[in-house]
Amino acid sequence: MITLLSIMIQNINTTPRASRPDLLAILEDQGYRPTNQRRDVVSLLERKGEGFTVEEVSGELPEVGRATVYRTIKLLLKAGVLCKLALPDGAPKYIMARAEHHHHTVCVKCGTVGEFRDTTVERVLRAVGAEIPGEIVGHRMELYLVCLDCQDRPEG
Repeated sequence: MITLLSIMIQNINTTPRASRPDLLAILEDQGYRPTNQRRDVVSLLERKGEGFTVEEVSGELPEVGRATVYRTIKLLLKAGVLCKLALPDGAPKYIMARAEHHHHTVCVKCGTVGEFRDTTVERVLRAVGAEIPGEIVGHRMELYLVCLDCQDRPEG
């Protein structure tokens, strides 16, 4: 069943991203040396179109130590160029951050990560903010779903 939300998710997922930040330059600007292993990690992340785990990156870069992969991802997360998602099983997954505010979808079968924006969600958050004491300084939203590819795939 196609809904307005699925169309919005599809549009965001298929819309080319604005120029991506130079991840190595971001690390250098923060005072970190561009070692060969960091270059390898950054190069792989820049080619990733969908979400990834540290284990996936480590598996694709056996010549790079797992600790280096973790540290590099942590630095990029701190710099705001990666988003960290919590999967239903609690495992973290990462995706390149967009410049504008957005939320995420995560397929519970294949792990594909999508992004969406929705003004209704933002209006609800503003209304909630008006009703609770204190100031909301941030929020995170992940919708867990079965993606269209997995819905179309026969079970078995």
